Amino acid sequence: MTLASRALEDYRRIERAIRFIESHAPRQPALADIARAVHLSPSHLQHLFRRWAGVGPKRFLEALTLGHAKVLLARGESVLGASLGAGLSGPGRLHDLFVVLDATTPGEFKRRGEGMRIACGIHPTPFGEVLIGVTERGVCHLSFVTHGQRASTATLQRHWPKARLHEDHSATQSVASHLFARTRFTDAKPLSLLVRGTNFQINVWRALLRIPPGRVTTYGAIAASVGSPGASRAVGRAVGANPIACLIPCHRVLRGTAALGGYRWGTERKRALLAWERALCA
Repeated sequence: MTLASRALEDYRRIERAIRFIESHAPRQPALADIARAVHLSPSHLQHLFRRWAGVGPKRFLEALTLGHAKVLLARGESVLGASLGAGLSGPGRLHDLFVVLDATTPGEFKRRGEGMRIACGIHPTPFGEVLIGVTERGVCHLSFVTHGQRASTATLQRHWPKARLHEDHSATQSVASHLFARTRFTDAKPLSLLVRGTNFQINVWRALLRIPPGRVTTYGAIAASVGSPGASRAVGRAVGANPIACLIPCHRVLRGTAALGGYRWGTERKRALLAWERALCA
């Protein structure tokens, strides 16, 4: 077995382990139960899970409950000013100190990517495969591959209809490697994103970047922060149109009732992302 095929098999085992934990969370399965479900020894699973997800399976399980998300919501609301403010120090520093969002100009928006070359590649992560698109100015696309590579690539092309796409895993690998790295919130070198959207959408996406890892907020709070109180539904549409998953953290927005709400790439994945972030920030 080659190193690449072994890495892919390891990734698939961790993906199955996460699905098993999600589906059996109410019963609090033991490490041995999780390991048995993916045909690994408990020690091997522990090592592999930590390498891929940054935390052990039991820590991940502890954080994987909607009730915990409700606690996060309460904390987020009580410190909303800080959550949507200038930043925090140390491991919890705000996401927008790491990610720099660059919006296209009105002229570039109208040209719809004309003259642009986008390098793209599909990479495994602990939460499923992702398609990453990169330009000379930064990451322009990141989505979970939920309906096959062809459908994901077609979505990227629709967003930048006149751009030229070419497969180049070497160009996208650095983003993939950094995506779920434990150190990414304190990395000294910012990661540039290039987005194409309306002024309202861009304002919402900038607000999302100001939600720190391990915390959540509501659609209503985002609406208020962009100067449109009462526009929760419009915010929801803008959140759903986010073209760069995880790096623009739309998964950190819940309904006002503390329910998870929808997620473009599935509510189970949203719950898993929140649990992973909370476990790392605990």
